[in-house]
Amino acid sequence: MRIGFIGLGNMGLPMASNLIQAGHYLVVFDVVEKSVQALLTQYPDKVTVAPSIKSLAQGGDSSSQTNQSLDVIMTMLPEPQHVRSVYLGDSGLLANLITPCLLIDASTIDPQTAREVAQVAFEKGCNMLDAPVSGGTGGAQAGTLTFMVGGDEAAFEQAKPVLKAMGKNIVHCGGSGNGQVAKVANNMLLAISMIGTAEAMSLGVALGMDPKILAGIINTSSGRCWSAEVYNPYPGVVDTAPAARGYTGGFGADLMLKDVGLATAAAQSVKQAVPMGALAQQLYQTFSNQGHGSLDFSAIIHLLGKAK
Repeated sequence: MRIGFIGLGNMGLPMASNLIQAGHYLVVFDVVEKSVQALLTQYPDKVTVAPSIKSLAQGGDSSSQTNQSLDVIMTMLPEPQHVRSVYLGDSGLLANLITPCLLIDASTIDPQTAREVAQVAFEKGCNMLDAPVSGGTGGAQAGTLTFMVGGDEAAFEQAKPVLKAMGKNIVHCGGSGNGQVAKVANNMLLAISMIGTAEAMSLGVALGMDPKILAGIINTSSGRCWSAEVYNPYPGVVDTAPAARGYTGGFGADLMLKDVGLATAAAQSVKQAVPMGALAQQLYQTFSNQGHGSLDFSAIIHLLGKAK
């Protein structure tokens, strides 16, 4: 397929690379020139760099006489306002598409924004899927991401060959916005469980327990969870966890703060109580305010105890 891709950040760049390796041709745009050049250098014959979002919507370089329409356009953007701008702005995608095509937004945003943008896309003749991911940069590089997809079922089936080039688990969650619902609910729970794991580990060690023995008991008992077993926040417990490398190279605390904020805002919009989610948001906000937002979110243990 001929695919447009906007957003070549830590997640988007390896995702785009996997699409190329699967045989697709990409037309790309990113505001960070270094990211664009990294992809172009690696795949000079498989990538066209669009000078703007408008030119990408028109198939490539707006100065070219050989522009072609795109089969799919995929976006991986930081915040809801970026998604609105890229899709709904005067120089954005929907105002400048040559012909309607399938749109896939893999950003993590609030469900309401996803639904509003999808409705505008539908009115313009385009099917749009919200398809946030789980799996982090490691999953993006390995092509093993989980995609939580909201939108029309026929569009979901159309998108599968594209998503399978980047992910291992492709799940249809229902109508537009439901992919975002799944993502924010999951990440809110992850934030809560990480804080609980950090509290339990800190308590046990403070009371004289060896952290590895304590983790082993938790992970074979009723306290078992992903945060304790795979991503334990106590240093020296899990060799592959960010805690073993100074809390670097993982999922940043500021990103977790963003996701929990999306969850609590979505909960407020439907008057759903999320007291544990709200507390998790406050704790991550405090941690971020202390200057630790770039550390992996498991570093929250330093707010709760003295991990040695």
